[in-house]
Amino acid sequence: MITSMTGFGKASSSFTGFTIEVEVKSFNNRFLEISLKTPSSLQSKEFEIKEIVRNKLKRGKIQLTVSVKSEVGANNLFLNEKILDEAFDAVKKIRKYIKSKEKIRLEHFLSFKDLFSPDQLEFDDEHFELLKPALNAALDSLIAMRQSEGKTLHEDLINRINQISDSVDYIEKEFGASIVQHFEKLKSRLKQILEDISKYNDRLDTELAILADKADITEECVRLRSHLSYFKDTLKSGDEVGRKLNFICQEMHREANTIASKSINSDVIHASVTIREEIERIREQIQNIE
Repeated sequence: MITSMTGFGKASSSFTGFTIEVEVKSFNNRFLEISLKTPSSLQSKEFEIKEIVRNKLKRGKIQLTVSVKSEVGANNLFLNEKILDEAFDAVKKIRKYIKSKEKIRLEHFLSFKDLFSPDQLEFDDEHFELLKPALNAALDSLIAMRQSEGKTLHEDLINRINQISDSVDYIEKEFGASIVQHFEKLKSRLKQILEDISKYNDRLDTELAILADKADITEECVRLRSHLSYFKDTLKSGDEVGRKLNFICQEMHREANTIASKSINSDVIHASVTIREEIERIREQIQNIE
């Protein structure tokens, strides 16, 4: 079964007076692109977090957020003394550089990022092991949502492929009759010009054969049907099929273009336009397939 690239997952776990929340979103992307937003104490584990994501997801733009909250109260603030020391040194350097005699005041530090934050948990290996279940649960929730959307996409694509197949049936039916109709129109026009066209019958038969050969779309219809069958088989495979389906759509579009350019029947041309419209809708849909 195919999988969509868009989804959302969320999970949490609690221990030692803290609650860890993991939220993950995914969007369309040609490759796997992972963006993390984690507490500063967890930044040393970002590579391991990305490896966990890579083991579960193959394509998509992934936005993963880890937040740590105190169970005592969300309003408890933590003063990051390390950041405060760095901010104080920076203010002193700026003051010296611009040769300012202004006294250093409290408001000079309030705009520094991460100076104040909710109570934070300093992650060690033991804490990180306790984080992994929430991380995996959030990713599994995301995958379940992507699979559910993939099922809907699968049904829509099969419906569109069947519509294209019906159009090919119509084109093959109309093709044979259109050659004869075109030949009869030519004869009718010649009768308006010539009183006796019997001596031109051999030439007319030759022209008909040439016309039929130039307008023959049998091979294109056969190849188009082959592409339709391959498309369905690829959907059933359940592998990473997004790129492959896009290539098959390019081939189907090429055959539909050739049918339109070779046809001498307006109904066949209109049917080929319908096919190309459905192919474009399919191509839009498969951009969201992993």
